[in-house]
Amino acid sequence: MLTVNVICVGKLKEKWLREGCAEYSKRMGGYCKLNVIELDEKKLPDNPSAAQITAALDAEGTAILSAAEGSYIIAMCIEGSKITSPGLSQKISNVALNGTSSISFVIGSSFGLADKVKAAAKFKMSLSDMTFPHQLARLLLLEQIYRAFQISSGGKYHK
Repeated sequence: MLTVNVICVGKLKEKWLREGCAEYSKRMGGYCKLNVIELDEKKLPDNPSAAQITAALDAEGTAILSAAEGSYIIAMCIEGSKITSPGLSQKISNVALNGTSSISFVIGSSFGLADKVKAAAKFKMSLSDMTFPHQLARLLLLEQIYRAFQISSGGKYHK
């Protein structure tokens, strides 16, 4: 069974987001082994310098790459490709068919992802041209992963 990791920098704060993520996580039980991995966001001052931001991203990047080791990395970033729900379903299926047993979707902190994470990613993906809070992006991503499995299995969820 395919392992799907959703690696996130930061924790969910809102109850409704935790409940939504839990619902989609539960629904995916029959399709994959899902791991939601929350990594600590590096604390920064209110007005961080570029050097402080770079250092924080670098530290977060090291933790991300450690958590994603050995998996097909999909970096969620603004410069990533936009993909349809059927396209994501095909992407996940192709990765699994090519012998990869683990996919890691990575959501960075509010400052994004370190360049080394983007460089390690096999695919860079954007959810939208719009900007979403990172916590909401996690819920949207989990829904889309669930939808992708429904599409590939011929389920009725995707209309």
